[in-house]
Amino acid sequence: MSLHSVCAGSGCPEFRQSRLWTRREMLHAGGLSVFGLGLPDLLATSSTRTVTTVGSQSFGKAKACIVLFMWGGPSQLDTWDLKPAAPAEVRGEFRPIATRVPGIRICEHFPLLAQQADKYAIIRSMTHDDPAHLSSVHHVLTGRHAPKVKSDAEPPSRKDSPHVGSVLTYLRPSQRALPSFVTLPWIVSHPAAPGGIAPGQNAGWLGQTYDPFVVTGNPDSPDFRVAGLSLTPEMNPQRFATRQRLLARLDDLQSASGSYSTFQQRALALICSSRASRAFALDQEPAQVRDHYGRNIYGQGLLLARRLIEAGVCLVQVNWHQDHHNFWDTHGDNFNRLKRDLMPPADRGFAALLEDLAERGLLDETLIVWVGEFGRKPTITRGNAGREHHPWCYSAVVAGGGIRGGQSYGKSDAIAAYPAESPVSPADLTATVYHALGITPSTLLKDREGRQIGLTEGSPVLSLFA
Repeated sequence: MSLHSVCAGSGCPEFRQSRLWTRREMLHAGGLSVFGLGLPDLLATSSTRTVTTVGSQSFGKAKACIVLFMWGGPSQLDTWDLKPAAPAEVRGEFRPIATRVPGIRICEHFPLLAQQADKYAIIRSMTHDDPAHLSSVHHVLTGRHAPKVKSDAEPPSRKDSPHVGSVLTYLRPSQRALPSFVTLPWIVSHPAAPGGIAPGQNAGWLGQTYDPFVVTGNPDSPDFRVAGLSLTPEMNPQRFATRQRLLARLDDLQSASGSYSTFQQRALALICSSRASRAFALDQEPAQVRDHYGRNIYGQGLLLARRLIEAGVCLVQVNWHQDHHNFWDTHGDNFNRLKRDLMPPADRGFAALLEDLAERGLLDETLIVWVGEFGRKPTITRGNAGREHHPWCYSAVVAGGGIRGGQSYGKSDAIAAYPAESPVSPADLTATVYHALGITPSTLLKDREGRQIGLTEGSPVLSLFA
């Protein structure tokens, strides 16, 4: 099946209640929510878009993107950028291994990814100066600094910049039923951060209409289901059909901006869509395929992402899940946590995704981004074998979508503390994503105050592309 871009959106005023069918009743019929919003809110978009393209057109090959967000900040020294010649208190206990590409070596605990090295590019010079989890997430996922930088105390707000997936939804509207931006298996948050949920994961000042469709739960669970893709027990097909007929009468609520019923019908279309149901139905995958990705929440999340992209979703973000051990935030017991809990599923799932997309002929049209919000401090913490936050140098991996595989871009210094050449900021990485997707990174959008704001503060790393 060839991959094509599908994004949801169209023009609509604010929804109103009806004496025939209230908003509450409609949401009850579908049971879908996004950051607490009903599906019709997700599908309705502003009919008036103010977009200014600046500079030359971008000609990326990607039609879709999968973001593998490694929440917590993986250690660059123990994954993609080992320093075997560094002092013991820096290099740690892991050793580099050869990959399929001569000259590129990665951690011994990524053996499957080592065999897929011809398909991806390692960026070893990611850098910024914000050691806080929450505000750094905003920078990485939006390409712009958070309203309050270096802060773990600021939760999301509508002053935030929009996520790349939200921008895609805004710029590439479609009448298709499937959502264009999906996040799973949860919205990342940190239990030790006063702000809790990290900003930058939704549409920010673009408005709630462009927020992601959030799929929660464990895709590896036998009873995994996506709420809202089927009728509730009390909503039988006959009653549901009656309500559909009632929608036609809501056309009397039209305004100059559009029709209320248009978006409710599209909400119903997703509920009734066999395409959507099939895309989310992991139990339709052969057992050997599911085993190949890994029978765990992360591996099955990546398999679900592949299915969604194949069905036409524009961007899927797979967040490292709530593992109740501080995710990749390895302040203590760094090496045991990595080799026992974190790296094996990350290795198997990412390698399987690369292999699967390549075999299906989808890798050239699907950009994959593996990244966290920062890296870890080179010097190992005495007493607990941990590594502290370190945003000044870390690694990211990109693949597909026109990226030339089998390369390493940028270099870190002798202990991976700072970039030695070709530094890449989070904003540059986001600009690279836009470029790969055929969107000019310098495009300007108007925020709620009417100000012209660029999609990103960075520039694309063009040498990554074939």
